[in-house]
Amino acid sequence: MAETVLRVILGDQLSTRLDVVAGASKAHDVFLMAEVMAEASYVRHHVKKIAFLFSAMRHYAAALRAAGYAVRYVDLEDEDNSQSLDGEILRAVNDLGPARVAITEPGEWRLREGFEALRLALPVPLDILPDTRFLCSHKRFAAWADDRRELRMEYFYREMRRDHDILMQPDDKPVGGRWNFDTENRKPPKAGLSSTRRLSFKKDAITRQVLDLVARRFPEGYGQLEPFHFAVTRRQALRELDHFIAEVLPGFGDHQDAMLKGQPYLSHSLLAAYINAGLLYPLEVCRKAEAAFREGRAPLNAVEGLIRQILGWREFVRGVYWRFMPGYLETNALDAVEPLPWFYWSGETRMACMGEALAHTHEHAYSHHIQRLMITGNFALLAGLDPKAVHEWYLAVYADAYEWVEAPNTLGMALHADGGIVASKPYAASANYIRRMSNFCEGCAYDPTVSVGELACPFNALYWDFIARHRERFSHNARMPYVYANWDRMGAEKQSALQRQAQAHLAAMRDGRL
Repeated sequence: MAETVLRVILGDQLSTRLDVVAGASKAHDVFLMAEVMAEASYVRHHVKKIAFLFSAMRHYAAALRAAGYAVRYVDLEDEDNSQSLDGEILRAVNDLGPARVAITEPGEWRLREGFEALRLALPVPLDILPDTRFLCSHKRFAAWADDRRELRMEYFYREMRRDHDILMQPDDKPVGGRWNFDTENRKPPKAGLSSTRRLSFKKDAITRQVLDLVARRFPEGYGQLEPFHFAVTRRQALRELDHFIAEVLPGFGDHQDAMLKGQPYLSHSLLAAYINAGLLYPLEVCRKAEAAFREGRAPLNAVEGLIRQILGWREFVRGVYWRFMPGYLETNALDAVEPLPWFYWSGETRMACMGEALAHTHEHAYSHHIQRLMITGNFALLAGLDPKAVHEWYLAVYADAYEWVEAPNTLGMALHADGGIVASKPYAASANYIRRMSNFCEGCAYDPTVSVGELACPFNALYWDFIARHRERFSHNARMPYVYANWDRMGAEKQSALQRQAQAHLAAMRDGRL
């Protein structure tokens, strides 16, 4: 007689290709899915993120049922809901009496630890299966990383290109003769640059019910719930992908670092939320992008840039996360201790660039990668904000954020809190970068060309103060000698004025006046 297996599907594992789904018996097994407050509230998640995941989960459960599978779905307001994943697994085991429980490896260390502990409490075996959506297994990453003095994404990315034969020539050389076309993708915004029209999906009864639920249960939640445009099924996500490849990708490359007022998307893909939740597969996105190049429908710099983000960066940060956890979340190499300013949540600041990036975040649960790195992340780095608080904010406010991908991006790339595991230098910049790469400075209360005085842009003095106070750490960095040469040429009087101005900005930040 066949045994019943309780097969647990987490909210970011909405894929039918995972082993936990592919090996299921329609006659004997039961899928368990649960909306629980422990996951919806462990950080102050954007309400759009909660709605996206709950709606996608409910649609996924409906698809499983339509395919003939038994599904035990626990909604948030079920009166018997224990409001934790562990509690719902235990309750299902007690109610259904399965011979074993199967679950895909979670994407966060805290959940992996929790499931390991759950094994001791369950009366039946718990099998934790590998997450095969990723293109680099833990074993493969370890084989690449072991014995390396430094882990650099560029070299990892080349290995992944070879492993998966993406943008490769028959002679094992990269298409176009170069691995990386990033230098062609840094053009500032030009006149007439704007976002391509994006898809918006009709809200069915399931999504409408979820939106009502989120509005009711999370009245103090962060962000703007509606309008709600997310794809919530695989079919819709595939439409998003096809639309991006056909209509948006051709313009992605040249200006992918540009930033414009009122234009949160420009030519960015918006696919990360769907890939990270399981509605799209990273390899299928890469293959479709590559096909667009080979068929002459998209330029190489655009296609290579997208593929590098997915095949290179996404897989690299996941490898870093699991290699250095659990201690990675505690890293604070620069001894940054300033509390997170309230304007990160409220958006109320006189700095126009910060206000714009924070408005995009509040409205869309999205802000493209340069705004995350060079606006909100850059300010946090320069001002010395507490890395853990900044990490929790990034984890909360973006629909595509899960700890495995967010923590290395925040603690490593944005804040350099990991001491250089992810990035070889801090991504610190003054107002000059923001003025060159955006129109955010227009109409700002501060002048990006002024460093000292009433109109001084905070990014300027804070940049030089950051450089000065971390001289011992960075002066020997091979990528930073020119920075310290510029600092030394200023002379003591100007240096002191900049440092006093930086302290004035920090005082204004603490008082809510910045």
